[in-house]
Amino acid sequence: MELRTVNVMRYIMPLREGGSLPALAEADDDFKYVLKFRGAGQGTKALIAELIGGEIARILGLKVPEIVFINLDEAFGRTEGDEEIQDLLQSSRGLNLGLHFLSGAFTFDPVVHSVDADTASKIVWLDALLTNVDRTVRNTNMLLWHRELWLIDHGASLYFHHAWGDWERAALSPFSQIKNHVLLPKASKLEEINTTYKEILTFDKIQELISWIPDDWLHWNDITETPENIRHIYTQFITTRLNNAEIFIKAAQDARATLI
Repeated sequence: MELRTVNVMRYIMPLREGGSLPALAEADDDFKYVLKFRGAGQGTKALIAELIGGEIARILGLKVPEIVFINLDEAFGRTEGDEEIQDLLQSSRGLNLGLHFLSGAFTFDPVVHSVDADTASKIVWLDALLTNVDRTVRNTNMLLWHRELWLIDHGASLYFHHAWGDWERAALSPFSQIKNHVLLPKASKLEEINTTYKEILTFDKIQELISWIPDDWLHWNDITETPENIRHIYTQFITTRLNNAEIFIKAAQDARATLI
């Protein structure tokens, strides 16, 4: 399995306010995508987190919109009237990331919509593995589309890469932020899910996924490692967390015990 690469043909609109300014765009395959820009916010690290998080979720059988590489031509955006958007487009020339736009989807609301214990446990386990801080009541980052639950926005995952030198400690962290997870109260099957998911998420699958990260996304100003070394550390981080999953499972169970 490989990611497709498409080219942006039309910038339609920004999707929300904020530093990252993701956009709705149309590509040359005639599909619309939520376009995540390399020139925004946390730069290519957010794109890497989106790629790794989304594709691990897919490997585990959870529903995620198709992720594609999106190429932004050098001339694109020169006629954009909004200066902030024009700057973003110009600084994002080259390879960006896109998620297939789920037209007609609506945001998951935990007050209105229910999730079974099995599904909740799968998603909590995934986010604890990825150290995803952004699936809370305030911002669930889940959509309902055709009566099915879809996961979006994994760009806040793997936040260890913003303090790269301490990745070993981060890999063994219990991830206390799991206490804020919107689905934690329903996640009663974490141990069972852990057994299943550790069989599915093999080292070879992790390594193959990490190999998809483009070299162009791995030239950072704050470190001196080569792209090959950076990929190796991502692989080590995820496999270390996977091999020590009992640490983050216990943290999640302890946090859940305070809520029920």
